[in-house]
Amino acid sequence: MAAPVFEEFDPASDCDCPGCVHWRIVPPHSPAGGTGGHPAARRALVVAAAAGTALGAGPGAMAVAAAHAPERPGAPTADGPDTPQGGKAPLHGPAGSPAKVKAPSTTRAEIIRRAKEWVAEQVPYSMSAYWSDGYRQDCSGFVSMAWNLGGNEWTGSLDKYGVRIPRDQLQPGDILLFHNPADPEKGSHVVIFGGWTDYTQSHYLAYEEARPHARKQATPYAYWSYSDRYVAYRYKGLTSGTGGSGTDSPVSPSDPASPAVPVTPGTPVAHPDAPAYPGPSAFGPGASNAYVTRLGRMLVARGAGAYYTSGPGPRWSEADRRATQAFQRAQGWTGSDADGLPGPTTWSYLVNGKGKNVRTGSGGSPGGPAGSAGTGGSGTGRSSAGGVSSHGVPGYPGRGMFRPGADNTYVTRLGKQLVKKGFGTHYTRGPGPRWGEGDRRNVEAFQRAQGWRGGAADGYPGPETWRRLFS
Repeated sequence: MAAPVFEEFDPASDCDCPGCVHWRIVPPHSPAGGTGGHPAARRALVVAAAAGTALGAGPGAMAVAAAHAPERPGAPTADGPDTPQGGKAPLHGPAGSPAKVKAPSTTRAEIIRRAKEWVAEQVPYSMSAYWSDGYRQDCSGFVSMAWNLGGNEWTGSLDKYGVRIPRDQLQPGDILLFHNPADPEKGSHVVIFGGWTDYTQSHYLAYEEARPHARKQATPYAYWSYSDRYVAYRYKGLTSGTGGSGTDSPVSPSDPASPAVPVTPGTPVAHPDAPAYPGPSAFGPGASNAYVTRLGRMLVARGAGAYYTSGPGPRWSEADRRATQAFQRAQGWTGSDADGLPGPTTWSYLVNGKGKNVRTGSGGSPGGPAGSAGTGGSGTGRSSAGGVSSHGVPGYPGRGMFRPGADNTYVTRLGKQLVKKGFGTHYTRGPGPRWGEGDRRNVEAFQRAQGWRGGAADGYPGPETWRRLFS
């Protein structure tokens, strides 16, 4: 009767000595095994048990327990990472006592910051040990920590704290999760998405807890193994980068269907330290800050430099609005999503290098037929500016120039053109630079003369009203 044989192999080492390098390449049962190399990288223990032991193995029976740690980049294996994990558990305070439950809300910046702390500390992988912050030192404990959850979850429960999202919407702080319900310890793993490393979106920066310790590294999408079984999730309690101007659809758990546009070769790549959206108050007439400068520089890098005659600088200008709108329209956005004021999605596309670049003149064409989005009066076209001058028509300056309290040369120019076209009957004097009811009623008369009704004839000039008036 043949004796049963048990084989145990140590996880792969990070040591780069010749012996370790050799034993990472040579198969476990290679005849070239020899006795050289680093003991920690090549140790194999073979224990032969006598026949008729209490295990009751039959003739020729063999039990093999081989655990494989995550491989280095470029050498994926057929199995997933060796990341067995504990189940759901409370946070552990001093001496193993339960810790105080933490608040569930967090931000993208905080998620990445906490992940980096474990990476910097090289927190050792363990399915039973708990770090000083109370979280279990395995892959799911790592995500529980980064997401600021009130307890230690596992791959079978993390999805309850997230919203499933498509690949196109992945942003730093989201996760890629594979849970194998048939055998949770075979392949189940979870990593934190840190941003795309190139425009092809074939690799990303992954933050993860795996043997021997927490790490970050460039990783093929979705993972080295079981790639087709990973699912992307966004944390439900995300509180930053999801609000802001109503002029731009946010990428958030409550709005998973924001515009998804493929990355164009040559655009900047995603970065895990991309600055968070500062809010709508940072942009628009009167704004003057470093975010306006940064926005302008990003727009120039994406092909919108033709809209600037100087700068970009910290003071918001019409050039910033037109350049922003050109970028928004290049993504195929219309209406209020392309009004020239950057909301969280526009900002995300710029700082993460997503979407299409601006082509020359992409922001200069007027909208479609009257009554369609971005063409008529305030209800449909005030927020979709025409952009630069074209075919002798002066560029539409934006809806902010025509509203109660406005006082500028554009109002005077508009009034004079209305008089020239025969629509100045409501002026009692002027026209002048201060917007008044006479301006609004004359514009409304012109709009109605085009056959427009309702919101398309509200007396506030949109880009199509402007184009027709000056053509």
